[in-house]
Amino acid sequence: MTPTLVATIMVIYFGALIFISIITSRGADTNTFFTGNRQSPWYLVAFGMIGSSLSGVTFISVPGNVGKVGFGYFQVVLGYLVGYWLIIGILMPLYYRLNLISIYTYLEQRFSFWTYKTGAFFFLVSRTIGSSLRLFLAATVLQLFLFDAWHVPFFVTVATTIILIWVYTFKGGIKTIVWTDSFQTIFLISAVCIAVWQITSQLGMSFSEMVNAVSSSKYSKMFYFDDVNSTQFFWKQFIGGAFITLTMTGMDQEIMQKNLTCKNLGEAQKNMFWFSLLLVFVNLLFITLGALLYMYSSTNGVALPASSDELFPRLAFNELGLAVGIFFLLGITASSYASADSALAGLTTSFCIDFLNFKDKNEDVKRKQKFMVHLGFSLLFLIIILVFKEINERSVIDAVLNIAGYTYGPLLGLFSFGLFTKRQVRDKLVPIVCVLSPAISYLISLNSEKLFNGYKFGIEILVANGIITFIGLWLISRKSTAEEIKAI
Repeated sequence: MTPTLVATIMVIYFGALIFISIITSRGADTNTFFTGNRQSPWYLVAFGMIGSSLSGVTFISVPGNVGKVGFGYFQVVLGYLVGYWLIIGILMPLYYRLNLISIYTYLEQRFSFWTYKTGAFFFLVSRTIGSSLRLFLAATVLQLFLFDAWHVPFFVTVATTIILIWVYTFKGGIKTIVWTDSFQTIFLISAVCIAVWQITSQLGMSFSEMVNAVSSSKYSKMFYFDDVNSTQFFWKQFIGGAFITLTMTGMDQEIMQKNLTCKNLGEAQKNMFWFSLLLVFVNLLFITLGALLYMYSSTNGVALPASSDELFPRLAFNELGLAVGIFFLLGITASSYASADSALAGLTTSFCIDFLNFKDKNEDVKRKQKFMVHLGFSLLFLIIILVFKEINERSVIDAVLNIAGYTYGPLLGLFSFGLFTKRQVRDKLVPIVCVLSPAISYLISLNSEKLFNGYKFGIEILVANGIITFIGLWLISRKSTAEEIKAI
């Protein structure tokens, strides 16, 4: 994997993405950018969502994390499945019935101005940080195995990756992304399959022998029921996974925007159902790969890197052969860019619809403002990545899930209160509640071992955050009038 070979692969890869964007963005307007004209085939959306949902975090951090928790991450994945089915049954029918472009306009219809803006704001913060961290992984890999050899600063590496995303998404938006994500998902799944195959072959095992070796290894523990105070306790992971999906997918403009490009509710639900099943299988494949990476290292005397996130890339480029190296590069690029490009479109859509009131503007004004917003979020990605590089001391998947617990909690509380009560809130007080809730949640998490007899919060802090938000909203609410109940 010489720098010249890496650069050649990247040029061809992004050339293909730009070609797809040229084809799909012909005749595109702002409606195409935001909704894809609601003509996306459900099966294309389902397949493409694999790449955007997994991201570079799954591609690198999940296999690396096996050394710490074995197959424990699968507990979260099972929770994901429940979360997706709740989205199918509760949120999708709501969004399609209201014919939403930005899902946060539901909060305006259900409550009022400040509640609506608060929900949209928390999405912008959550997704900007989360997507920046995911893109950080791709930039780190390119820096390590391409740009370091040419003595290119990390700043230039990050800027290059973001410029490439901007180029192929700025015109076609979500319509282009539905197609490019499907293209990128092919490489993501191919990369992990080829890596599993090559490691199995180099360890001299058949497929059945590999399965037996992994299942009998020290990494095979999947369910943790023995210590309720552990962050790996099953019900913490399972419930946390369900609510992470419910919020980070069902209450997230980036992901739901793709689902809302389907022709109707039935096709969107079909897309989400089959996607959820496929995602379970793909995550299991990634966890299996993680066990094989550690087994290979132990068998061949390969020293483990200080950061578990570096295990897969180092083995792929230095130990497992050229084919694995090439497909690893394509896979990490595909997973990271599939997540980042849809995030960029989702953030642009939310800001334009929720804060710039696009419904009242003509097409020329919309086009110019969309361009500037799209560019602005690209620059913000750059800044966050550079800051995170200076302070990163943990696995990126841990960082992403930890941040999500605090930033998505208010969204969980807002949507739950709107869906499951008929009360009205004092609108101007909602931002205060939604700022205080994560702060209170953080303090509780920080002191939980003292407060709750050794209990330590994990990703289930998201649920606690949502409950605190819900209680806060109840305290600033009143009973609805008969007319308001009828409207609800």
